[in-house]
Amino acid sequence: MTTRRELLYGLGASLGAPAFTALLADEARAAARPAPLAPKKPMLEAKAKACIFIVLEGGPGHMDTFDPKPKLNEFHLTESVRDPNQVLVEVKQKTYYVGSPFGFRKTGKSGLEMCDRFIHLAAAEVADELCIYRGCQAQSVNHPDALYHLNTGSVLGGDPGVGSWVTYGLGTLNRNLPGYVVMTELAYPQGGAGNWSNGFLPAHYQGTTLRASGSPILDLEPPKWKTREQQRRGLDALAELNRKHAAKHPSHDELAARMENYELAFRMQSEVPDIIDLGAESEKTKTAYGLDEQETRAFGRQCLLARRLVEKGVRFVQIFSGGWDSHDFLERNHSARIKSVDKPIAALIRDLKARGMLDETLVVCSGEFGRTPDNNRRGGVNPNGRGHNADAMVVVMAGGGTPAGAAVGATDETGNRAVEVVHPLRDLHVTWLRLLGLDDNKLTYFHGGRFKQLSQVGGQLIPELIA
Repeated sequence: MTTRRELLYGLGASLGAPAFTALLADEARAAARPAPLAPKKPMLEAKAKACIFIVLEGGPGHMDTFDPKPKLNEFHLTESVRDPNQVLVEVKQKTYYVGSPFGFRKTGKSGLEMCDRFIHLAAAEVADELCIYRGCQAQSVNHPDALYHLNTGSVLGGDPGVGSWVTYGLGTLNRNLPGYVVMTELAYPQGGAGNWSNGFLPAHYQGTTLRASGSPILDLEPPKWKTREQQRRGLDALAELNRKHAAKHPSHDELAARMENYELAFRMQSEVPDIIDLGAESEKTKTAYGLDEQETRAFGRQCLLARRLVEKGVRFVQIFSGGWDSHDFLERNHSARIKSVDKPIAALIRDLKARGMLDETLVVCSGEFGRTPDNNRRGGVNPNGRGHNADAMVVVMAGGGTPAGAAVGATDETGNRAVEVVHPLRDLHVTWLRLLGLDDNKLTYFHGGRFKQLSQVGGQLIPELIA
């Protein structure tokens, strides 16, 4: 009979020792190799930990929202002078200046000017948290191209979304939730899911869409006949088969991402129902976000969900508000769109501030471009509208290290071009990354024979946008 001591001694003197050592080494390597979405330290000192990016799809008129142009009212319906060097949608008819149908007033202690249809954002405790940037310029006057540029840094599509770059650089603070969540209001933007794709980054970093109605995520609930224990056993069996395949094909990144997505989906089934269940929120909170009003209910719910997701450690939340493309019926269209977002965005800023989260959460509101000071006639039935304008646009920010109560940059007297603190969108991307503690020149990924980055070709920081 062999004693236990003799057996262990024999293992130590035979192949058992190196085999056991190799097993420990494999486990050590696995422990040392962090999961793709594991939290990462910022490259630089970070002002913000997370971002909520509200896209006003269609392009709101900057001179009808946050950039008043009284000169336009003087020129109203007089023939406009077209700039031959400006890239605009081609028109063959005479064009006429269009004065804004809205009034403007100074708000808060900072005196920031905004359209008089903004009621809730104009409240002093909200207005004095805003930073209005009036010097930004887009790259395209076509909706899909401009949206791709705003959301991915490229007009061509196929590149990673801003949220993908952020989660690639920082990971997520909640292993049971995606690092990058996208919500759409009623419809997808032009260009669809290409606006939040992982592009050439590994699949772990793609945006996860929460649906506007019904179950926010398809198949969130398992079939009634399947228990959580049965799901767990099935996933374990599948993982074992996948691990064997992955060992033979170590460069198969998509398989590794799929394996982790299965596990994330399993964990999300426990976490997401609590996040999307707004029953725990007080009636006062739900009313503040406009959940009791038809015009604000859908968007307000998404803003409230955004706060809850960021609170749970999601790094990047993106919300799309559509319908801002006002080629005609400007007053009617913008009045409705402003009402739909005014109360929810103001509530989001108040809520984040009350919870001590605004300082570390960057809130951004932007369209894909601005509008022309004239009607840029495209055959609309009502002459009081505006065309697309890439040379001037307004971006509104709050929290996350931006200067509160500040108006940065300016456009000319009619709002046709940015003329002060002028920067292209890529510089704004660089600045957002810096606020989150990321360096655009170092946040790169080797693809197609070169190291690629969000700004495409590099960009400058906009120091005026950092407090």
